[in-house]
Amino acid sequence: MTQLPTLFVSHGAPTLAIDDGPAHQFLKTCGNRLGKPKAILMLSAHYEASTAAVTASESPDTIHDFWGFPDTLYDISYPAPGDPALAQRVSEMLSATGVETHIDEERGLDHGAWVPLSLMYPDADVPVVQLSIDAGKGAAYHLRLGEVLRPLRNEGVLIIGSGGATHNLSHAIRAPQDGPLADWAISFREWLADTIENDRRDELANYRDVAPDAAQNHPTDEHFFPLLCAIGATTPGELRRQIHASDTYGALAMDAYMFGTWPVGAK
Repeated sequence: MTQLPTLFVSHGAPTLAIDDGPAHQFLKTCGNRLGKPKAILMLSAHYEASTAAVTASESPDTIHDFWGFPDTLYDISYPAPGDPALAQRVSEMLSATGVETHIDEERGLDHGAWVPLSLMYPDADVPVVQLSIDAGKGAAYHLRLGEVLRPLRNEGVLIIGSGGATHNLSHAIRAPQDGPLADWAISFREWLADTIENDRRDELANYRDVAPDAAQNHPTDEHFFPLLCAIGATTPGELRRQIHASDTYGALAMDAYMFGTWPVGAK
């Protein structure tokens, strides 16, 4: 089976699911280009647990884990099936390397998962499993998660990290949706693109110390660490590039990255 790439996508505000715009349109075309994988393993900024948790519901619910948005958003259901067998495999892979895990048979899909997937795979016909992150465990832990899960790419599983290239909500909620991106966000996104494309993994792991305006762009780590999971699942020398760049609310860079290459025959 052909090795699939891994992805990092910025999911921004939940209204990404219903508001047309550059990131919305990008995600709608991205699924077509990738083709349909056997399953998706999603690492979302909105699923945190102190022990690595893997969702194993056969029919995961759509979690509307946000408030104050249009009623239309709360009416959306993304009825993708789960994949308990994949969940078990992920748990076993992590346990074999000393990562403590548990299977969660109840949890559904949070908006960091279903919002981008509803655009990429609107038919909800690809099984989805989520693996939790833990911002308290630091960068090396999340890179290691990706490394352990790398073999899944050869088994038809698309690994996606879903977070934000930049994520300063306190600035975003005060800015117009179409406002210009702040200078401090521009400098960070430029550093991020250059660091990723030149595979300076040590700098990414220490981004708080070396990236320009790191604390302003990521007051907390949970929207950055899914990116490290996606990077961890790559091999040295593998192609890595930015495949989308746009922004919204003056502080949210909606950039996306691919690690590996588009599948043969991708549109």
